[in-house]
Amino acid sequence: MSVDISQFHQVFFEESFEGLEVMETGLLQLGVGEPDLEAINTIFRAAHSIKGGGGTFGFTAISEFTHVMETLLDEMRAGKRLVTREAVDVLLEGVDRLRGLLGSARDGTAADVEEIATTGRRLEHLLNGQQADAVASAAAAAAEAVETHGWRVRFVPAPHLFQTGNDPARLLRELTSLGPCRVDCDIARLPDGADFDPETCYLSWTIELDHDVPEAAVREVFEWVDNDAEILITPLASEVAPAATAAPAALAAVPDAPERRSGEDRRHDESRRQGESKQAATASTSSIRVDIDKVDALINMVGELVITQSMLSQLAADFDPSLIEKLQSGIGQLERNTRELQESVMSIRMMPISFSFNRFPRLVRDLSAKLGKQINLKMAGENTELDKTVLEKIGDPLVHLVRNALDHGIEAPEVRMANGKSAAGTLTLNAFHEGSNIVIEIIDDGAGLDRDRILAKARERGIVGEHETLSDEQIFDLIFAPGFSTAAVVSDVSGRGVGMDVVKRNIKDLGGVVEVESTAGKGSVFRIRLPLTLAILDGQLVRVGEEVYIISLVSIIESLQVKPEAVSSVAGQSELYRLRDEYLPIVRLYDLFDVKPDSENLRDGLLVIVEAEGRKVGLFVDDLLGQQQVVIKSLQTNFRRVDGISGATILGDGKVAMILDTAGLIQLCRTQYQPSKPWQPERQVA
Repeated sequence: MSVDISQFHQVFFEESFEGLEVMETGLLQLGVGEPDLEAINTIFRAAHSIKGGGGTFGFTAISEFTHVMETLLDEMRAGKRLVTREAVDVLLEGVDRLRGLLGSARDGTAADVEEIATTGRRLEHLLNGQQADAVASAAAAAAEAVETHGWRVRFVPAPHLFQTGNDPARLLRELTSLGPCRVDCDIARLPDGADFDPETCYLSWTIELDHDVPEAAVREVFEWVDNDAEILITPLASEVAPAATAAPAALAAVPDAPERRSGEDRRHDESRRQGESKQAATASTSSIRVDIDKVDALINMVGELVITQSMLSQLAADFDPSLIEKLQSGIGQLERNTRELQESVMSIRMMPISFSFNRFPRLVRDLSAKLGKQINLKMAGENTELDKTVLEKIGDPLVHLVRNALDHGIEAPEVRMANGKSAAGTLTLNAFHEGSNIVIEIIDDGAGLDRDRILAKARERGIVGEHETLSDEQIFDLIFAPGFSTAAVVSDVSGRGVGMDVVKRNIKDLGGVVEVESTAGKGSVFRIRLPLTLAILDGQLVRVGEEVYIISLVSIIESLQVKPEAVSSVAGQSELYRLRDEYLPIVRLYDLFDVKPDSENLRDGLLVIVEAEGRKVGLFVDDLLGQQQVVIKSLQTNFRRVDGISGATILGDGKVAMILDTAGLIQLCRTQYQPSKPWQPERQVA
């Protein structure tokens, strides 16, 4: 029976992409000069795992490309090569190319061969350009004394080795890439034909590696099978190698690839690999890794739910009016269990925001070098958790805001020093929970937003009237207008006026808002508020006639009964309500959604004051019904987009209720909505 290894491709890709994150983070933290051995080992292990997995699953291009990077890292950790900025830059570039190779293999698409070849040449040049010194040192050391030269490896796989997905042939090929080997195969455990099981490993090997390499490098080859095989490594004693042969041997230790095959074989393998990748891409689904404690809690909760359900079933079978108290108690227990089960299931989708933050050290490093700026990146609250869906969609808006902060916010070193600041600017990413929301802050200590320049540009484009007065908050919000830009020079980083409107729209689509604070000469804060999850909403149920609507609790400021003396009409049409020192527009929901209300008189209903994007309105409803968590269903997926409605849910009685989009309602109020019967003050009776 053959094993279809394509079923393991998805796990390989997930682990490899995680390995690339480890490599990138480690390289960014690597100091120039003498290497941090622990950091180098961490990076090396990640590269080694990707290389080994690529070889196991037939992704030759990935395995061969990673092999060159692995060789460079191995020399660093062995002390044969200093860590230089050039080496780190090339290795980071290699990480990018590997990411592309993995994505192509996963999706069954063609990789950028030209980019991969260019980076490969840079890696080879780095290896060959600095290899001579290491070779000369090795030859001199060999001429001085007799020492162990090579290793004898006794490799006895466990019978179940094939079932772990490992292939001894791959391990032997990798070992031969370290130097010349003599391999003896032991067939003593091989059974007769009738007892032969193709899924059992019967062979074992003795390998003599005739080359001076670190023992750690030999052990690395067998790292994946350490618990599934007997591995004995002993040194070989040999005569002194002449200096004339030492140099070629040392160069041979850095092969171009672990295995050379004909072009026809490679094309065949590549074709087969792409076919398997397409099948894997079709069959695969997005997945997340879940902490075992969360799974245990979920299993325990399901057990409690089963017990409660059993108790209620028993009560229903033998029901007697005298048992009503037990029934009520059981229903209460069921409600608690359901809520806890819901929370446990939701926690499985929660992931730390570090998954999004981890991309920024590299981005800041590359952009600061490109812009000629010195920037220190600080991150806080990386363990703050939010829903995986939100996490995936917030990445691009964060990248755009960070790029803008680097390009427009933080000044060049000479400008900062002239203004009495340190030459290096500071960019801070911070995340924390606030109620049922997560708040993400992008803070820079740069020049801040130029209030007057923004206002002048907005008036020039006709966005703001010539004599219109705006608050600082409203002026800063203008930068999110489509196509708006105050940049004097357009660069490939930013300045075209494209993107900030998309940032705001994407955040709004996630049910969030973005706020801006800025002080001239001191810096800016972009603050994003997002719901923890897109699946559950804490809502207030309101009734308009026979219809029930749901308003997010986060957007509600207060609810109140209408005081007639506080209502006024503007131009006989728009209605305003004076709440303390503010005048708020009134939106009659029955007018907006064409519903027959209990009463059209404002005194007979309630006003629910809501806020979104810094603006407030009063929603006129007949009654408040209560608060509850609701499961959000997409209206656009199941019907079509409706202005002022963000989704729908099913209530306990089976009826469908619309979930109001507060920001959308406020926009409708500003642009389209007019009450059918504006408020008319009552005449005084003489």
